[in-house]
Amino acid sequence: MILLQHIGRRTLFLIEEMGAMFVFLIRTFGWLFRPPVRIVQIVKQMYVVGFKSSFVVILTALFTGMVLALQGYYSLRKFGSEGLLGSAVAISMIRELGPVLAALMVTARAGSAMTAEIGIMRITEQIDALETMAINSLQYLITPKIVAALISVPLLVAIFDVVGIWGGYLVGVKLLGVSGSSYWSSIESAVEWKDVYGGILKSISFGLIISWICCYKGYYTRMSSEGLGKATTESVVLASVLILVWDYFLTSVLM
Repeated sequence: MILLQHIGRRTLFLIEEMGAMFVFLIRTFGWLFRPPVRIVQIVKQMYVVGFKSSFVVILTALFTGMVLALQGYYSLRKFGSEGLLGSAVAISMIRELGPVLAALMVTARAGSAMTAEIGIMRITEQIDALETMAINSLQYLITPKIVAALISVPLLVAIFDVVGIWGGYLVGVKLLGVSGSSYWSSIESAVEWKDVYGGILKSISFGLIISWICCYKGYYTRMSSEGLGKATTESVVLASVLILVWDYFLTSVLM
């Protein structure tokens, strides 16, 4: 009986939390297209989300491409198809690994920073001060972060794909001796527009998930340092899980 009560309370809490998250998203979108457009804030957030995340994204992409080439080479060699190594690396990168891994890196690097920044403003009552001065906190604080994520994450994913394919080239061609011309020609013949389009669509949706979840957790953080730490952890975990779940459903639609 106690177990059922616990499950019931937990279920009601999750439903309430999901409802609050969707209301937060809808309210934010309501302010997204209203003037003034805060260009300076958007550029500043693009620097935080995009530029500051670029190093970890490039490093992850390079070694992911190198591992893919290494694994792919020994698998394809069993069938005498080493020439298809380039297409195997490129399609894996563009369709799945690029969008997902780049989004997870951005969540860990920039998403946690978003939650911490907004959470500190909530704890120190700076958000209340904005509202007191008749400045809408959603428009001033949240919308620039969402626009910056919608722009920056697809750019980071594009960088991830290019660097990953070059990492595969370094291992496949320079280290393992695959023909360079066959590596690039197999990419050209195998990669289609729908692969690129699907990757862009995924990256945009992942950018929305990261900024939405991380801003929500920071905006409604509890008024303590312990609450801020918990909110930051929850934002990274929840955004990462949602990215993986949403990737499955989006891939099912795009296949």
